[in-house]
Amino acid sequence: MRGSFLPFSPPAIGPEEIAEVVDTLKSDWITTGPKTRQFEYDFAQFIGAPAALAVSSATDAMQVGLAALGVGPGDEVITTAMTFCSTVHVIEHLGARPVLVDVEPDTLCIDPSAVERAVTPRTRGVLPVHIYGHPCELDPLLDLAAARGLFVLEDAAHSLPARYKGRLVGTIGTATAFSFYATKNMTTAEGGMLTGDGDLIAKARIWSLHGMSRDAYNRYSAEGSWFYEVVLPGFKCNMTDIHASLGLQQLKKLPRFQDRRREVVRRYQSAFADFPELQIPTERPDVESAWHIYPLRLVLETLRIGRNQFIEEMKARNIGTSVHFIPVHLHPYYRKKYGYSTADFPVAAANYERLVSLPLHPRLSDVDVDDVIEAVRDVVDKFRR
Repeated sequence: MRGSFLPFSPPAIGPEEIAEVVDTLKSDWITTGPKTRQFEYDFAQFIGAPAALAVSSATDAMQVGLAALGVGPGDEVITTAMTFCSTVHVIEHLGARPVLVDVEPDTLCIDPSAVERAVTPRTRGVLPVHIYGHPCELDPLLDLAAARGLFVLEDAAHSLPARYKGRLVGTIGTATAFSFYATKNMTTAEGGMLTGDGDLIAKARIWSLHGMSRDAYNRYSAEGSWFYEVVLPGFKCNMTDIHASLGLQQLKKLPRFQDRRREVVRRYQSAFADFPELQIPTERPDVESAWHIYPLRLVLETLRIGRNQFIEEMKARNIGTSVHFIPVHLHPYYRKKYGYSTADFPVAAANYERLVSLPLHPRLSDVDVDDVIEAVRDVVDKFRR
């Protein structure tokens, strides 16, 4: 058994990131300024998006995106029950109603047919989630949006740099939100990015900093002017140059990070494919997953333990794991407010009970991967029916 604990998903920070941050700290500008602007430009170029806005989280990217799209009280936005709570919170925060739908059984991404059934005269748009890094089925959502006059704002917190039918996620829908949280495929510690066309990003930029017509850099730099006007009741979610410094270097490393993630995934897929007690994650032939999460699903009827004990057994073998996610309709706030029951979204609820996320990050050594595989096999062998 492994001698030391293997963390689930630590960041991969090197001397380049440290040097970039130190350079920023030695400069005259540590909040939103030239490095944030450079990061936005570099990210938009990497993705192939017309424009990008750096903010403090993917949550804020979604919130300013929805605000810029005019979402407000009385509106409905359709999203998935299988996601982190922030995807739904942002709709609530704007006074709109989140309308949850179920997911497809293979990918656990939002079910386009369920989205179509959920559209009402109050529907303003769809907020699909590319869960685990696997792009959802976008074409039917985009067709529906075009026919009904809806927007498609993609939650791609897991999905940098995923591709859908050859196109990078972030260049397909109306707008796309990315996350740079500490566990993500690249990190700025905390941070996010919104991509979209230039007009939408310009509106979102105003929403992201108090609704002011000029940010601090445009007021206090040599080229700036002190005067500004508040034109919207905006939020406070700008990225700082300290965080952007990390992003500038992490973005350069992202292709190498992804190569390592795919190597680890190939080993996991090969190791677990022949176990009837395990369902390995899928990757549809017309997409390229970002492989942010490796969501192993237990075939519970073949085991004498449930998912929670499986996690404890992995922990006893010094392997850190997690669960992604507790479906939104099972959380007390949404259950009480909207009267949801477990049965309302049966695919999401049933799969939640058997999901285990295995370690997947570029710092994993071949020995680490061996240890994860050995631990999973050992638990299955011990508790097989």
